Amino acid sequence: MEGLLDFVLRDILTRAGGIDRCVSEFIRITDQLLPERVFTRIVPELHTGGRTLAGVPVRAQLLGSDPVCLAENAARLATLGPAGIDLNFGCPAKVVNRHGGGAALLEEPETIAAIVAAVRRAVPAHLPVSAKMRLGFNDDSKAIDCAQAIAGSGADELVVHARTKAQAYRPPAYWERIADIRAAVDIPVVANGEIWTVDDARLCRQASGCEMLMLGRGAVADPGLALAIRGGGGHAGLTWDMLLPLIAQFWELVCSRLDAHSRAGRLKQWLNFLRRRYPEAEVAFQALRTINQPAAITRWLAEQGLEAGVGFEPPVAVAQARGAGQGLLAH
Repeated sequence: MEGLLDFVLRDILTRAGGIDRCVSEFIRITDQLLPERVFTRIVPELHTGGRTLAGVPVRAQLLGSDPVCLAENAARLATLGPAGIDLNFGCPAKVVNRHGGGAALLEEPETIAAIVAAVRRAVPAHLPVSAKMRLGFNDDSKAIDCAQAIAGSGADELVVHARTKAQAYRPPAYWERIADIRAAVDIPVVANGEIWTVDDARLCRQASGCEMLMLGRGAVADPGLALAIRGGGGHAGLTWDMLLPLIAQFWELVCSRLDAHSRAGRLKQWLNFLRRRYPEAEVAFQALRTINQPAAITRWLAEQGLEAGVGFEPPVAVAQARGAGQGLLAH
């Protein structure tokens, strides 16, 4: 999720708990072999064993349309120690699609097959290669063909966002179509799209037949969602008071890792998502909406009792659900 779920938010959301694995925002591959610094800038977890500071593995995602160039970059990336390599066949952004990347490739199953096969050959056998796709570009008529191209070319796992490019992010998500894909391939399939609540997760699992789920915007809006899903609805996730230390830690990371002109916007961007779940976030968003100076935001947070460095521990009863077989991924 370029521009939203970057390494800073990955760090914070994995501290909240309940997430088994993350996938980075995409690294755009065009016509050159990227230097190592580009990979580590986008996925700084490569400096910490391919994991967030909370210990959650991170797969680095590549986006492009040239099999040879993707394979060369995947080979270089593999030397840096990611938890795996993911391939993007789902981005709906017009600028990406105009250049033949992302969801545009869903019109060309044969190119998808060539990309997956080339990347699989280029990286060590022990390193997982996964892919994410949508149901199609304008319609879902080639969904099975694309999924079979991915599975048949050596991918270890497939994530399916249950909408076409044309459907963008408009609800609903068509989870039942993921069940059709599961029946057509012999690799693990992960369901994604429009999972905002525990009930959404339950309905998605029923409709798709997938045990593993990928959370995107839903986890940004509700950082305790993975915990709540693991609790089977018996736990409410994170209260606002439990979330406050994570907000303080987020701001500390933003101020230490991002350019000054980006800091205020990043906090307000997250608060904008959080107000979908927390009424208190609406109050904070309105208070900070016109403030752009980081020092002023730091003072406001201090006035609320939010001090950087405050520790956070997920609820023990729910954290122990880790390993219960309920796969939850963040992207």
